[in-house]
Amino acid sequence: MTRFQGRADFRHDEPASLGILVTNLGTPDEPTPPALRRYLKEFLSDPRVVEIPRPLWWLILNGIVLRTRPAKSAEAYARVWTGRGSPLLSNCEDMVEALEKKLKSRFSGRVELVLGMRYGKPSIESALESLQARGVRRLLVLPLYPQYASSTTGSTFEKITGILSRWRWMPEFRMVTSYHDDAGYVQALANSIREHWYQRGRGERLMFSFHGIPKFTFLAGDPYHCHCHKTARLVAHRLGLKEGEWFVTFQSRFGKAEWLKPYTDETLEAWGGEGVGDIDVVCPGFPADCLETLDEIAFENAELFQEAGGGKLRYVPALNASEDHIHMLQELVARHAAGWPEVSRQSREQAVQAAEDSQARALQMGAER
Repeated sequence: MTRFQGRADFRHDEPASLGILVTNLGTPDEPTPPALRRYLKEFLSDPRVVEIPRPLWWLILNGIVLRTRPAKSAEAYARVWTGRGSPLLSNCEDMVEALEKKLKSRFSGRVELVLGMRYGKPSIESALESLQARGVRRLLVLPLYPQYASSTTGSTFEKITGILSRWRWMPEFRMVTSYHDDAGYVQALANSIREHWYQRGRGERLMFSFHGIPKFTFLAGDPYHCHCHKTARLVAHRLGLKEGEWFVTFQSRFGKAEWLKPYTDETLEAWGGEGVGDIDVVCPGFPADCLETLDEIAFENAELFQEAGGGKLRYVPALNASEDHIHMLQELVARHAAGWPEVSRQSREQAVQAAEDSQARALQMGAER
C-alpha cells in the first residue's frame, strides 16, 4: 500500500488555485465536561504545548488533569457560549468570510480560503483536504497568532507539514510566522483602543494582557516575550502614552512552573489594593474574542480587580471582523503571496487558457482524458 494520499479525481485541465489556510487554536464542540475532556486531551497531548517528558506527563494528564479540569472549563465555556456556539469559532468564521470577499475581489486568479483549527473542529487536516479537492497548487498559511510562539505557530507548522508530507503532489508552501510589528496591525489596535476610549471614557491605566508561556521556553530561545513587548510598545507609542500609563502582563498560566511575569491576575490584585480606579485591558495576542478574553479577563479578572478594591475593568474587544482588521489581514496576505500567478494581473481568461494548454500537452504525452 502506498503511503501517499492523493486525489483520485485529478484532472490535468483543472485551473490551479491559491489556497489560504487560516488557522487558530481551536475550541470544544460544546460546553460540556465530555467535550472538554476530548478537546483538552488533544490540546495538552501536544509536545510543543507541554514540554515535559512524555511518560511523566501522560500520568499527570490522564491521572489528574483530565479528571478535574474538564468540569471547571465547561462552566467557563458555558458562560460565553452563544447561539452560534463557541465565540472563537464564530468570530473566526466571520473573519474568514470577510477576508475571502476582499481577496477574491482583489486577486485575478482563483483564491480559496478555509478555516482550520489546530485542535478540535474544523481540523487542519479536513481544511487541507478541502483545499486539495479544489485544485490548490500554492498554499499560504495564516495562523492568527500575531506573536510567534513554539506552542502556537510552531505547533501549527509541524502539524501542517506532517500532513503535506503524505501528499503525492505537495503545493508550493508559504507561512506567515508572525506579524507582531506589522504597521497595519499596530494601527488597527490603536484605533480600537481610541474607539473604546471615545465610547466609554479613558481609564487610569491601560493594561496589555498577553497569554503566558513557561519561562523556561523563553530562556530556551522562544521570541514570544520579545514580540509581545514590541507590540505593546508600538501601540503605546501610536497612542502617545507615557511611561506609567501602560503596562504589559501575562495571563492564563497553567501548572506549577514559573511563567512569564508579571502575571495579569496578581497585577490586578495589587492595583486594587492601591485603590486604582477604572482601567482598560486589551489583549493584542487574541485577534478573535474567545474564552480567555470574554471570561478570564472580562468576567473573572474584572471581579478580582473590584473585590481587591479597584474600580471597573473595561475590556477592549478583540479586533475580530472589524474593517481595520480585515484590511490589515488582506494586505498581509497580499505581501506574503506576492509573485504567485493568482496575485498577479493575469486575467481569469488567461488562467483558463493556461489550463487548456496544459491539458493538450498532457494528452499528447499519453494522459487519459
